[in-house]
Amino acid sequence: MVDKVDTIWMDGKLVPWDEANVHVLTHTLHYGLGVFEGIRCYRRADGRSAVFRLREHIDRLFESARVATMEIPFERAEIMEGCLETIRSNGIDECYIRPLAYMSAGAMGLYGADNPVRVSIAIWRWGAYLGDEGLEKGIRAKISSFSRPGVNNSMTKAKIVGNYVNSILAKREAIAAGYDEAIMLDPQGYVSEASGENIFVVKRGALFTPPQGVSILAGITRDTVIELCRELGLTLVERPVSRDELYMADEVFFTGTAAELTPVREVDDRTVGAGDRGPITRRLQERFFQLLRGPEELHPEWLAYV
Repeated sequence: MVDKVDTIWMDGKLVPWDEANVHVLTHTLHYGLGVFEGIRCYRRADGRSAVFRLREHIDRLFESARVATMEIPFERAEIMEGCLETIRSNGIDECYIRPLAYMSAGAMGLYGADNPVRVSIAIWRWGAYLGDEGLEKGIRAKISSFSRPGVNNSMTKAKIVGNYVNSILAKREAIAAGYDEAIMLDPQGYVSEASGENIFVVKRGALFTPPQGVSILAGITRDTVIELCRELGLTLVERPVSRDELYMADEVFFTGTAAELTPVREVDDRTVGAGDRGPITRRLQERFFQLLRGPEELHPEWLAYV
């Protein structure tokens, strides 16, 4: 359950949590045309709180809106400041941030282009999405019976609300079968991503990840890890990854704002490597959390202090 905080940002104003409501005929509620972001704020070693890659997330929010033919009625700087303002108003030093642009009530039916676009920003406390134990020891995943949509079937680079029905069904199937997460293949049968995470494979010291041009979301945490690989001198290749390469991998891990950097210890009842967090995953994970929490500022341009 989400722990209730004091306020939520609604169309430029902070309102009490219990008053942040929408009409039952809100267009996005019925048809799924809306766009959102998931962002994290971390408490750093010096006691200050910083939002990680806020600008990149808000840029993607607006890019998603362009794909969805939605005009967000605020400037990017206003949404960025809205995120920081919401954190300040609730007095939380670490949180997950959810900006959402949605089609409000008005005309029904699929078109609904004249319905006003509204924006909300909610925050809540959220620990490790796949569990603290998962961060340390790894999780169990299964290949889903649900495929990731093709690049021309669904706009896969945009974080559109309705796109995530596919992920919800995959996630529920995996949980019901006793696993922690689902891995989806693309229409050609190659590895795409998990229900809400990008995926990396390690084999003989090199890393591989599906390329941005295929059916994956261009994750900001994914981009961060690619940059960290360059800085650490690790070999990384973006190329198609087959299902059986997951079974033969030395290490597998997920990346995402919610999941952060989570190792995968098992895929389809096959142990990955030694069955725990591998050395390259550990090295990247340690560097990743140093980046987020300090004490040194490894990439100050990625931190927006509250």
